[in-house]
Amino acid sequence: MSGIPEIRPGQSTELLKELHILTRDGRLNQDSRRKLKQVYHLCQFIEPLLTEVLADGGELTLVDHGAGKSYLGFILYDLYLKAREEGRVFGIETRAGLVDKSRELARRLEFSRMEFLNLAVADAIISPNLPGQVDIVTALHACDTATDDAIRFALQRRARFIVLAPCCQAEVAAALRRHKVASLARTALAEIWRHPIHSREFGSHVTNVLRCLLLEANGYQVTVTELVGWEHSMKNELIIARREGGPRGNARDRQLWILRELGLDELQTRFAY
Repeated sequence: MSGIPEIRPGQSTELLKELHILTRDGRLNQDSRRKLKQVYHLCQFIEPLLTEVLADGGELTLVDHGAGKSYLGFILYDLYLKAREEGRVFGIETRAGLVDKSRELARRLEFSRMEFLNLAVADAIISPNLPGQVDIVTALHACDTATDDAIRFALQRRARFIVLAPCCQAEVAAALRRHKVASLARTALAEIWRHPIHSREFGSHVTNVLRCLLLEANGYQVTVTELVGWEHSMKNELIIARREGGPRGNARDRQLWILRELGLDELQTRFAY
């Protein structure tokens, strides 16, 4: 080990070098130290979910949508799963080059229970190469409707936990802009999204509200918090959902009311199912 305090006992320095968190000579500069702290901070939210599934005797299957270079999957596996005999991690990514690199890295590190699939999130919903039921679904900064596809995947596979950090929500904002004139004529509330920057910000907020209600309507208990330090931007919202079995009775009614009140009925199939 390098002796760097931030590096945890047993952690693979080769992995951290491949992820460009450590330099080739094993050093941790200020930027990579900040990046590592960000990853650890996110892992703090997910580690208790892994522990709970494993404690209940589950096999543990985690599917990470929009995995990119699979920072999250690799570090979770390295810290919590490599010393165990159970636990599988699937990384879903559309860029074939990144999938190939992740496969090669997992092979070299002998992370035998990691798999990487070159798929869009929407295609993963029907893919036979993924388990019929999964324990944890993550989607961290999966852009725009890819987050909604990840939710649909999680609901279909009856995921026990869902962890989302949404970004670039454009669909609702675009619909608000399309119907702005009619909305302004109907209600003074449309002043909230009359200006373009407000359309974008309000649309992003409404998107996440509708997602939370969708999860509650499908039997999940939802917690919304800040993903502090993950990136220096306003896209800093973390949604954690736990399947409890019983849907919140009025969640879908509230969804439909919001969609109707904002003139977004066209989005019912996206958010209210």
